Amino acid sequence: MSTLGPARGAGGVRGAGPSLRGVGALAADFYLSTGYMPLDDPYDQPHRNDPAYDRAQIRALVAYIASFGGPRVPRPNAHRGSVALGMRLFTEHCSGCHQIVGQGGVVPGGVAPALDAATPVQVAEAVRIGPYLMPRFSKRQVTDRQLDSIIAYVEYAERPLDKGGWSIGHVGPVPEGIVAWLLAGGVLVLTAVVIGARGPR
Repeated sequence: MSTLGPARGAGGVRGAGPSLRGVGALAADFYLSTGYMPLDDPYDQPHRNDPAYDRAQIRALVAYIASFGGPRVPRPNAHRGSVALGMRLFTEHCSGCHQIVGQGGVVPGGVAPALDAATPVQVAEAVRIGPYLMPRFSKRQVTDRQLDSIIAYVEYAERPLDKGGWSIGHVGPVPEGIVAWLLAGGVLVLTAVVIGARGPR
């Protein structure tokens, strides 16, 4: 994001973003479909927003940028993946920033977004691009079949089975555990007060 473009744009204005040559349809589709781009300030962290362009305009922009060369938009298939394997891979590669439940978190220098609004294609694109502070994972690090499993787990994490009880918004086991302890502690204190009030005087 901080690399100055080598050429001047319309009106002689020097570009403040990276070159788009070679990024392909993959990067263009991700940044435009998520509303990450365009940015008001090229040095701000991009955040998910409503896309600035409609689907036809996005397709046209993606096709134009793809004409400079680069990878195509991926076609992941979560049905080929395994939720169990996806959870293991997500824990290993992704949960340090996005939390194991995919709800995002604060990282040094930025914020890791929640994944509940991400489509399977956007998840696959992000893994291959490494947007902003996220590392990029090559096909040697995460194969396409493993990526299908990661996406299968991300989809599961959006609507997990809550047979074990109250999910508290699926914010993760640590905050959920803290809430449970606070509630239990409050009940114990209240019980002790009531018993003490009814005791012999």
